[in-house]
Amino acid sequence: MNATDLPNDAASTLEDIGVEFGSSSEGFPVARLGDLLLAMLPRAGGAGFLASAWRLVQPLSTLRRDHFYGHDGELADEAAFRSRVLETAQHKRELSRLQRLQTRMVCSTPWGPSQLATIYAEGIVAHMTAGHGGFRLSAERNKRVVQSLRIGSGWYEEDDAWAIVALTFPGLFTTYERELAERTIRDKWPDEWEEIFGRSLQPGESSGKDRRDFERRHAGDWIVASAITSGHHPGMIEVVAALGGRGGGNTMERRFLVPKEEYEGRGRFGFVIDEGRHAVYDGPSSFVGWERRKAS
Repeated sequence: MNATDLPNDAASTLEDIGVEFGSSSEGFPVARLGDLLLAMLPRAGGAGFLASAWRLVQPLSTLRRDHFYGHDGELADEAAFRSRVLETAQHKRELSRLQRLQTRMVCSTPWGPSQLATIYAEGIVAHMTAGHGGFRLSAERNKRVVQSLRIGSGWYEEDDAWAIVALTFPGLFTTYERELAERTIRDKWPDEWEEIFGRSLQPGESSGKDRRDFERRHAGDWIVASAITSGHHPGMIEVVAALGGRGGGNTMERRFLVPKEEYEGRGRFGFVIDEGRHAVYDGPSSFVGWERRKAS
């Protein structure tokens, strides 16, 4: 993405959209968007992660790593950083047009008393509490939510369920928020997504569906629940595995030794024990308390 790729009527120059790119005193990419500063803090191998700072007025060329904080996602390269910056700039522009109203309301929520409310529209209010938050939809607004995703109480928590509100009322959200909401529903509620959008999700398109398929395929396999570098067998990882990966008080567990290099290549949903190659291990453990647990 570059400045001319911005959607809708976004301006065609970096100056017009209020973005200044540069390089820090330590050589990593930085950018300024008004009071917000973003940086691609480097990792080994050329990749990095997005970090931010607030209200620093000095030139970009004088900034250092210790000016920035947070971890807002991995970045493959500088092109990915520039794309994220421009995406953020467009998000801020759209937010300014939506004119959401922040106020205080005396309101009890499922997460405690409301401390700050943001009115998106009549009957659509986001509440923040001391520890959590979410949306409250009026009864009339809640009727517009597709039945398969509708929450009867009208409360939609901020971690995942907020996406249901954004999907239902897209005109009240930015392009970035709408894309994030669609991806959240695709991952969290894949069956409902398929019903709404009228097509099947393919492998790799939904982490929720992929995890469910993984668990179905490996329901009878030993899947690692915890792991530790073995202090008794150099180059090996000592693991505790549960049948089907399902932990719990009554779950049968077994220990195995797995070569470190092999374990480091594990898949996103866990490491599956190959009983033909990974022998059950009953020797001295590097897990704190395992010997005491075994004796009991």
